[in-house]
Amino acid sequence: MSEQIPQSYVAIDLETTGLNPKEDKIIEIGGILVRDGVVAKEKATLVNPRKILSEHIKELTGIEDSELEQAPGIEEIIEEYLNFCEDLPLLGHNIMFDYRFLKRAAVNHGFLFEKDGIDTLTLSRKFMPEDLPKNLGSSCSYYHIKTTSAHRALADAYGAHYLYQSMAKLYGKEAAREFFPKKLIYKVKKEQPASKRQKEVLHELIKYHKIETTVQIEYLSRNEVSRMTDKIISQYGRIVKR
Repeated sequence: MSEQIPQSYVAIDLETTGLNPKEDKIIEIGGILVRDGVVAKEKATLVNPRKILSEHIKELTGIEDSELEQAPGIEEIIEEYLNFCEDLPLLGHNIMFDYRFLKRAAVNHGFLFEKDGIDTLTLSRKFMPEDLPKNLGSSCSYYHIKTTSAHRALADAYGAHYLYQSMAKLYGKEAAREFFPKKLIYKVKKEQPASKRQKEVLHELIKYHKIETTVQIEYLSRNEVSRMTDKIISQYGRIVKR
């Protein structure tokens, strides 16, 4: 295997309430720090998203709302995870997905987070037969890697790590350049907190239309409150003064 191929990195995986980092929240972070191909330490944390999970996410991850109620908010742990990543490249299956959520959380809480990344999904597409699915579970199965809990953050981080090591051993000598980290580019601006008046208006709309809300409004950003307010007005109408 070429010595140029990275053997030190942080394999990381997130579970989230959905796919859009502008609207959805992190509910679990799992990471393993790998030095010279060997796991040096691991870290996993459930994260309170301050919103109720959809049935789809509960079924997909096995995580229940009751497990998240006492979990820390992202603002309590984001710095720990940024420090955990050190100056190493990130590794993951579709690593840009995880990076977008992490960077948005970092920027919103006053931290810089610029990283290089290694994407095992890209490697799977490069080296696996074209007609086979390339999700993490299928890729691991193709390379005879035993996995445990699918769609749990730490287990998937380990899965990406083992997948990378397997492919590096098989193809690294002839295709070393495919394994080099690439700059992860995602531009994001810090979100501003919602104003007191914004939250009051949203509370009034919810009360007036007798809507059951699934989020904790006090934790929403200005843009999130604005989107939620517009959606309610579009669907239910404005408050009619009598």
